[in-house]
Amino acid sequence: MTALARGTAVQMLGRRLRSPAAWRETVDILAVLTAASLPWSTSLAGIFNALMLLCMVPFLDFRAFLQSLKRPICVAPIALVVLALVGTLWSEASWGARLYAVNPTVKLLVLPILLYHFERSQRGHWVLVAFLVSCALLSVMSWLVAFYPNLALKTDPPERGIFVKNYIDQSQEFTLCAVALAYPIVMLLREKRYWFAGLLTTLALSFFVNMAFVVVSRTALVTVPIMFGVFALLHLKWRSIAIVAAALLAVAVLAWQASPHLRQTAERFKSDYTAYMERGEPTSLGLRLEFWRKSLGFFAEAPIVGHGTGSTRGLFERVATPSGQYQASAEVIGNPHNQTLNVAVQWGVIGITVLYAIWILHLLLFRGDGLADWIGLLVVVQNVFTSLFNSHLFDFHEGWMYVIGVGVAGGMVMQARRTEARTAEDGS
Repeated sequence: MTALARGTAVQMLGRRLRSPAAWRETVDILAVLTAASLPWSTSLAGIFNALMLLCMVPFLDFRAFLQSLKRPICVAPIALVVLALVGTLWSEASWGARLYAVNPTVKLLVLPILLYHFERSQRGHWVLVAFLVSCALLSVMSWLVAFYPNLALKTDPPERGIFVKNYIDQSQEFTLCAVALAYPIVMLLREKRYWFAGLLTTLALSFFVNMAFVVVSRTALVTVPIMFGVFALLHLKWRSIAIVAAALLAVAVLAWQASPHLRQTAERFKSDYTAYMERGEPTSLGLRLEFWRKSLGFFAEAPIVGHGTGSTRGLFERVATPSGQYQASAEVIGNPHNQTLNVAVQWGVIGITVLYAIWILHLLLFRGDGLADWIGLLVVVQNVFTSLFNSHLFDFHEGWMYVIGVGVAGGMVMQARRTEARTAEDGS
């Protein structure tokens, strides 16, 4: 009986290994695991992503896939990776530094693969829901760590309310989830499904409450109003915009009065700026201003093709003041904390053109009114504006949020448009 059962199991496994549908389902599950693990672990996200790509090979239609790569939304991210590789040829940095600087761009090669797969998969929403649920669980852990710091896995340096990673990554996740929920909440209210709308509203508010009373990045404080503004302009009437704006202003004032942490975070803008301008101290804001000023000078030296891949740190070392002085001007860094300047220093106007082509093409991809359109648009808008203060397309966490968000939502959008076109043809 045991031998019979074993033989049956082997046959079932063999049929599954030969089934393209089974491989597609496995890829979908691994994509879900990648999205769910991203808020918690870089290692797990990398492992699941690698397995996902590996499982695509047995059933991949290479001709159709290569054809899909000709679309501008795929060409642009590939072009930036190619530019990073070619840029190693004129860089004066060591070859180790050049190749290390190529690495942050490589994740962009996964974006066309996700677009291709989720244009054909019916489970793209699984990935988006998995990320939302994972962030909700992380929010719970954030509250626990705020009251019981010993629970934190991240202890060096310790950060209030941070279980893993850092407050910038966590704020990015919570902001994206909270604002993304605005669309389904409005749609549910229009359909008079009040209980479900109330549940999602509670979840969205839980993210904002965490950022108001536990920890929030200043980048999130700047970008949240912009993201809500984009939603209001796209999905609300002017009367509704006025009502919602008044309500949000009231909530913001209440949060400002009730949360010393929120006031402290916002007031650091002024204190950091003053300390840098008057005494040259390396405050968080002051360092960014210093990095941007110097990066503009580097860009002016080689405006067309830049200084080459991996050249940034060497350029900062060249102009740094003696390290013995406690000054922002003494800091040396390989990342100027601005995506445009990061690209401009290394690859000049050519790099800036490719970078902006990526953002513009992906923004144009999400011009519809569906949920996937809204999520994809929001991912791009968040990345564009947070990249004013960081190099978020090249950072591991935020970069993968972009690749997964645009790849999955973009695939869903293209699938919906293809279905609509086919339906229209059949109807005519």
